[in-house]
Amino acid sequence: MKNFHLGPRVRLRLLYLHCLIAGFVHSVHSQSSSTDASVMQALKKAINPPSSLGWTDPDPCNWGQVQCSTDKRVTRIQLGHLGLKGTLPATLNNLTALQVLEFQSNVLTGPLPSLSGLSSLQSLLLSNNQFLSIPPDFFTGMSSLVDVYLDYNQFSPWTVPDNLRTATLLATFSANSANITGSIPDLFGGDTFQSLTALHLAFNNLEGGLPASFSGSSIQSLWLNGQNGKKLNGSIGVLQNMTSLSEVWLHMNSFSGPLPDFSGLTQLQNLSLRDNQLTGPVPGSLIGLTSLVVVNLTNNLLQGPTPKFGASVQLDMSPNTNSFCKSNPGVACDSHVNALLSIAQSVGYPKSFAEDWKGNDPCPQWLGITCSSGNITVVNFQKMGLMGTISPNFSSITSLQRLILANNNLTGNIPDVLTSLVNLRELDVSNNQIYGKIPLFRTNVIVKTDGNVNIGKDGPPPATPSGNTPGGSGNGTEVSRSDGKKSSTGVVVGSVVGGLCAVFCAGLLGFCLYRAKHKRSGRVQSPHAMVIHPHHSGSDHDGVKITIAGSSANGGARSETYSHGSSGPSDLHIVEAGNMVISIQVLKTVTNNFSQDNILGRGGFGTVYKGELHDGTKIAVKRMESGVMSEKGLEEFKSEIAVLTKVRHRHLVALLGYCLDGNERLLVYEYMPQGTLSRYLFDWKDEGLRPLEWAKRLTIALDVARGVEYLHGLAQQSFIHRDLKPSNILLGDDMRAKVADFGLVRLAPEGKVSVVTKLAGTFGYLAPEYAVTGRVTTKIDVFSFGVILMELITGRRALDETQQEDSVHLVPWFRRMHINKDTFRKAIDPMIDLDEEVLASISTIAELAGHCCAREPYQRPDMSHAVNVLSSLAELWKPSEPDPDDMYGIDLDMSLPQAVKKWQALEGISGLDLSSSSILGSGDNTQTSIPTRPSGFADSFTSADGR
Repeated sequence: MKNFHLGPRVRLRLLYLHCLIAGFVHSVHSQSSSTDASVMQALKKAINPPSSLGWTDPDPCNWGQVQCSTDKRVTRIQLGHLGLKGTLPATLNNLTALQVLEFQSNVLTGPLPSLSGLSSLQSLLLSNNQFLSIPPDFFTGMSSLVDVYLDYNQFSPWTVPDNLRTATLLATFSANSANITGSIPDLFGGDTFQSLTALHLAFNNLEGGLPASFSGSSIQSLWLNGQNGKKLNGSIGVLQNMTSLSEVWLHMNSFSGPLPDFSGLTQLQNLSLRDNQLTGPVPGSLIGLTSLVVVNLTNNLLQGPTPKFGASVQLDMSPNTNSFCKSNPGVACDSHVNALLSIAQSVGYPKSFAEDWKGNDPCPQWLGITCSSGNITVVNFQKMGLMGTISPNFSSITSLQRLILANNNLTGNIPDVLTSLVNLRELDVSNNQIYGKIPLFRTNVIVKTDGNVNIGKDGPPPATPSGNTPGGSGNGTEVSRSDGKKSSTGVVVGSVVGGLCAVFCAGLLGFCLYRAKHKRSGRVQSPHAMVIHPHHSGSDHDGVKITIAGSSANGGARSETYSHGSSGPSDLHIVEAGNMVISIQVLKTVTNNFSQDNILGRGGFGTVYKGELHDGTKIAVKRMESGVMSEKGLEEFKSEIAVLTKVRHRHLVALLGYCLDGNERLLVYEYMPQGTLSRYLFDWKDEGLRPLEWAKRLTIALDVARGVEYLHGLAQQSFIHRDLKPSNILLGDDMRAKVADFGLVRLAPEGKVSVVTKLAGTFGYLAPEYAVTGRVTTKIDVFSFGVILMELITGRRALDETQQEDSVHLVPWFRRMHINKDTFRKAIDPMIDLDEEVLASISTIAELAGHCCAREPYQRPDMSHAVNVLSSLAELWKPSEPDPDDMYGIDLDMSLPQAVKKWQALEGISGLDLSSSSILGSGDNTQTSIPTRPSGFADSFTSADGR
């Protein structure tokens, strides 16, 4: 390396420059300290401090209650509790080195000066004065602010300014009785102030609800009590996600609705909810909270049994100030009361019910209830402004004869379980927002559905620019089951046209697929194979077609099709897109006669084998246990076929074929070479695998979320998986995930509405309400998904008996570990390489997991929310080009008209011009095995949102 020598002139110039810089710095410091002295003299003149402070020295750094830095900059002014009078000078914000400013408990008045630009200020105490106003730019630039106290001042009305957002280190913001107006700002959430532990805004003029941004915040002490006019209202459900809370004061407001799940608030000691309008029962998660010291529930509309708290809890709950069924704590309510409360839950425990429904006997005069001989015979809730869904729990009132729910804002389906009401004579749901099929009631039940424009449809259509419902009609139906066939003209015409469209398109699709399959496939049908072809959801009946294929003299196949509600044979069985019949002989051959060496895994109803067809296609064959001919086994088999032939999605394992042969029942799936997610999460070391890095875990979570989202809402009907877990999540060579094992799936007959069903699933992943009551909604899958997210974060199983007793169950352990950053970091799988970016991503997913595992179903998000959260973190997926030689000739990214055109080109079909066909136009509603997408979702899976 060369040595560079500076000449004497250069060295002299550098020395001169150094002197200039040093002189400039000294000058700046001198000017700054001089400015500080000038400001302090102005302050002295404005507040006239007592002589005891010794503010006579020319240097303010020698004054009492004032501290300076070594370079004579003022850093602290601490003048609290001195009875000072006067105003504060406008030049205070020139004290740019100031760190602490205390004027609390004086008699200062006038407007507060702007303190903008005080970037070093950490502590600001101005409480208990008589300041008259606070400027809008007051907090601008206070990036070091930690504690703010503005309580008990006579400010003119003001709102918390958004410029406070720069104070990211804020730990305490206290402004009780400070005349704050408007809504609670979103900026007080955990995303902005991750260190905020105390938010005290009591006795102001706040209005509106608790912000959703509170969820996941670190707030420990929350005071919002006593707002003027009681304009703080709405739900307090967000509290369940504020797991750091120890003190909550929400009394003397207008909060309403049910109490949330408190099971995650393990540090909560003081809860004051008195003088609100809260309804519904007191949850056991609050009663059993061991940390509780003080609880105040007086003057609400709480229902159900009077809660019995522990002896150590100081309880303020005056008698007869709520709507409990009995006054004795812990005594259960009458069964009729319990039934009506469970019904009220589906409509959010309305205030009108809670105000009127008092006591332990609904029969004397409860609102909307009519009884005969002590039994409820009429429920009349018409014109009550109810919002929510029709509760399936009406079915528990077996004496019910008339159910009137007309003229409300109810959504969802009419629960099928209502057909079990043997005494029911009339059901009136007119003028609501009900959709879905009308269940088949007995012939003597009058069902009124007028004014539900989407009745008979799978779900509410998306809004159009004109605000009208596409294809909708203002005419509902009034069905008298005595004739069994009456319906409105619109429904009949729609059904006929829809059926004709479905038959036409199905026939065309089938012809194309039939020819394409026979060109490429060498598979043969078993001489005695029975194949079940379920109707698509667009068909008139939901019967199951049984096609018995056998050999004939000319080597062809004879087929007999039996369909519930059909009067004769049909050829539709040959047009089921994607269905293939594979003979038992072929399946025995490719699985080496179902050899033990070919076993991939075992499920509740059988064993899965690996196989490879003669053309190289690898398959997974699910073989039901031989000889299992019970109704349960047959229904299980039909269920898998019915679901999988209707559902096609890149993140759901595809059904390739199926067969019944004697006692053998087999389903053939696509093969997923990397096996289950369980292998990579829990068994990677034993199997010599590499542990999953966080980016792959995030992608897998997103894949699963998209698959389940499709099942819940994007498919032609809503399905519920019921057994979502890592062993039912399969991975391809590209480590992309697909949801598998639909053996426990049931078509949700009421969409997303709760239904009662046999218990299925795996402990550790079961939602509480499902495990206890057997009631099923899509939210049980959301709970299971939340558990999977926790497993992806921790690398621990949902139920791990090798752990200590208090750590066996993952969900409660995860909630405890997530309380603070230190314990949470220890909970993360040590195989994940952590940096700040990864930790931030994991923290977001941990919060999502907590929401998904909320105790109450209505407090859990939909899967679409999970997709949105995950897709914002994961790299958007750009799928590869579709395989031109795919087994079915189906590109699932194509619309139906595009697919037909492609098949026309492949097959040389020119006799039909479908490009302008009204049947296959852009507004086509034909139901096929190619899933349609609702408005608002991308037309193609390759769009930017990655769906």
